[in-house]
Amino acid sequence: MTVKEIQNNLKTILKPARYEHTLGVAKTARHLAERYGYDKDTAELAGLLHDCAKYMDDDTKIALCREYKTSISDAEYKNPSLLHAKCGAILAEQEYHITDFDILHAIRVHTTGVPDMSLLDKIIFISDYIEPNRDKAPHLKELRKMADQDLDMTVYYILKDTVAYLKKHEEQTMDPTTLAAYNYYKNWFESQKNNQKGIG
Repeated sequence: MTVKEIQNNLKTILKPARYEHTLGVAKTARHLAERYGYDKDTAELAGLLHDCAKYMDDDTKIALCREYKTSISDAEYKNPSLLHAKCGAILAEQEYHITDFDILHAIRVHTTGVPDMSLLDKIIFISDYIEPNRDKAPHLKELRKMADQDLDMTVYYILKDTVAYLKKHEEQTMDPTTLAAYNYYKNWFESQKNNQKGIG
């Protein structure tokens, strides 16, 4: 499928606001790819497809993961909306014929993050958070500026804000992968501070 065909397909299955968000993520991903020397078309494609399973109901998401033997955590059973990322990777491969492992992995982890993310993982994770249509998350102005300077630092601060939000709102389920990603980048951040002090 061409990019235009994918866009037209997504427009028919996503709600208008979600479709606009998708276009915003794709555009932001393309910009960050150019900024950091990654293939722009690949990043744009991953951005376009990152929420391709967002329209699915919870039972369908669970069934799809079971069909393709994709693990479901306790947090995902409690809050199946978290599964849209894993289901998105399945759909990207099965329905949109994406074979690029990096694209599929970036889609799979764009919600939770993971420790030691690849360049494309970081680009999609950040783009999903800072794209121009977002206006609710804290520190967006600073994060958008930071994303052009240091992806790892931006990932750390996004995860920090996300974990703080989830701890404050206990009704929201925190996936253990999110906490693992935060701890990984927190340790990275601390090592950066120590290195600047000449300790590391």
